[in-house]
Amino acid sequence: MTGQKRITLYVAVDSPFVHRVRLALEEAKATYNIIWIDLLNKPDWYQKKVNPTGRIPVLVYGGPELHEDEEPSPEAEILTESLVILEFLADVFPDARLLPTDPILRARARLFSQTVETTLQPFFSFIFLDAPAETVLSALENLQSMLPPTGFVAGDWSIADAAFVPILIRLELYLKNGLGAFKPEVGKEALEAFESPRFARLRQYLEDNKARPSMAKTFEEDQVAEKMKQRVERFRKTGIVNGFFRLPRALPTSE
Repeated sequence: MTGQKRITLYVAVDSPFVHRVRLALEEAKATYNIIWIDLLNKPDWYQKKVNPTGRIPVLVYGGPELHEDEEPSPEAEILTESLVILEFLADVFPDARLLPTDPILRARARLFSQTVETTLQPFFSFIFLDAPAETVLSALENLQSMLPPTGFVAGDWSIADAAFVPILIRLELYLKNGLGAFKPEVGKEALEAFESPRFARLRQYLEDNKARPSMAKTFEEDQVAEKMKQRVERFRKTGIVNGFFRLPRALPTSE
């Protein structure tokens, strides 16, 4: 896009929220710079100089080139919250059609994204808090019911798909590899259900997204799995999920 300002994105390989933004940037064929953040060993400068909340993603729009341990220029805009950034990118790159032009389809895409946000707690509870398998399966079934018979959420690929697929692809990875604080038998129950006819449409939707070049460029499966393994190990020892949630005591190291 003519006149586009510099884009810098602070990312972590294991964050589905960062992954949302990376997908949209790739679909828009945008030029952007990346600064990597290790969420399990977050550098002090990030919270002090970039985002006081310590959360990611952060997208810096404008200003000179940035490097680690540098504060964004006052002339740059600092954007946070992945869904807000997705909407911003849809506006900045209108030719990429990250949102449908039809107002009904645009509304459908936005409703789907909001519904994804309301299902984050069931995903979290299943992965870390020993919630029953049906907790996450019911949430998946609700989202599946909102999909059209074929294709993507709103016809062509859109930021609604970016909002959901990073979570879905990680859930599949975690179930297939037993990556979570859930009991082995609960993980097996959830995986068998996910691979059953009950979720045939959702699995096809996931495969359609996996086939896109943007996914191949942004999903580092082995690194995501390794980081999740480290996170679960830390959680079992300390009760810490991230900088914003921790249990009052550690979990048993074995079931």
